[in-house]
Amino acid sequence: MPILPGAEPIRHDGSQTGVLLCHGFTGSPQSLRPWARHLADRGYTVSLPLLPGHGTRWEDLQVTGWEDWYATVDRELRSLRARCSEVFVCGLSMGGALALRLAAKHGDDVSGVVVVNPASTFPRLEGYALPVLRQLVRSTRGLTDDIAKEGSHEIGYNRVPLHAAYSLRNLFRRLRTELPEVTQPLLLLHSRTDHVVPPSDSALILSLVSSTDVTETVLEDSYHVATLDHDAERIFADTHGFISRISARTTARDGA
Repeated sequence: MPILPGAEPIRHDGSQTGVLLCHGFTGSPQSLRPWARHLADRGYTVSLPLLPGHGTRWEDLQVTGWEDWYATVDRELRSLRARCSEVFVCGLSMGGALALRLAAKHGDDVSGVVVVNPASTFPRLEGYALPVLRQLVRSTRGLTDDIAKEGSHEIGYNRVPLHAAYSLRNLFRRLRTELPEVTQPLLLLHSRTDHVVPPSDSALILSLVSSTDVTETVLEDSYHVATLDHDAERIFADTHGFISRISARTTARDGA
């Protein structure tokens, strides 16, 4: 199937500092495109892949699972590490979960983590029903376009395939056992009002990671897709500042 216009992946060759960005469930690179461009304009090497089953039609997502999505970002991280001296991982929503898992699994190969409205739980009632419901119903209504900014639009699916949702639930369950393995510096930004992922997901993540350098920022004027919302420029600037700070600290330490 052809990729939806605007949902194409992004790659930019820049400095020895690489940044990997991970988009969300049923979304596409379009939701992170301004973030990726901001970082590329500041000279970083940037990779924003299109996850399997995304960016085409929701039926394609139905036959994929979290292992496929994670394998893609894992491969991109390894590729960046082969070209860069340091790599930071970033993500929105499910992409935040993928970024955190990369940090947990790759240790020192990840220099820092930036997540926006990261997801780590599944609604309890829906989660209980999914194992049976997914055998009876193919999809439910979509999750995209939770944006406060008028005129801003997220490219994504208007349906959620339930087989893929079940796999997403399994990813979150696995991630919660792995979060204590996250030790890297962490910048976590979450919206005060989010109609897709509750703020309690961010609180849970902060309670479980082992990072000692942690910055939590509350976004007052955005909903779930904050990277396309009123607080987008703050997210971009804070990410650049975070990367610059950690990178400078690493350079000073290695030079000592």
